Amino acid sequence: MNDSTKKQIAEAIETHKKMIAEFQISGIETIAIAAEAIIKSLKQNGRVYLCGNGGSAADAQHIAGELVGRFERERRPLPALALTTDTSVITSISNDDSFKNVFVRQVEALVREGDILWAISTSGTSANVIAAAELAKQKGACVLAFTGRTNSKLEQIADICFCAGNKSTARSQEIHQLAYHIICDLVEQSFCGQLNQR
Repeated sequence: MNDSTKKQIAEAIETHKKMIAEFQISGIETIAIAAEAIIKSLKQNGRVYLCGNGGSAADAQHIAGELVGRFERERRPLPALALTTDTSVITSISNDDSFKNVFVRQVEALVREGDILWAISTSGTSANVIAAAELAKQKGACVLAFTGRTNSKLEQIADICFCAGNKSTARSQEIHQLAYHIICDLVEQSFCGQLNQR
């Protein structure tokens, strides 16, 4: 057990080191570009919608919480919604239609031109996330993708894609968390001091 634990910690450290060493241009620039796109949308009365499955669903909810609540500073709440949280909507779509359409139906109902759809899939191949991304793009929203593996279907659809570049789902999720915390921080800095403003 000790060896397994040490191995996983070592892999996590190496993954973060790789992010610094190899993402100097692509990854770090992508984080800044993603933050800028979110800031632009929010300042033009856009909204951020998020979707993902499993651990990525939890990440979607985590990010929405950071934006609507606060990250580290006092500022006005920012409009963000995880499409993974309404159990009545999710179960009715899954039961009456298909789980593949669990996000696309919500995108059809909610997403507008100028909004952000933040689509998370470590494989980059989740059918329900891809369907949502395709429709959001058709509607004129900006698609921000978080993936784990390069050259995925989701990456090809996205306007902006942050790829962790790791075959391990766990390592990809750890890199995603670091990246989205940085994005939340950059977005928050842009709205710092703005309380209860629309």
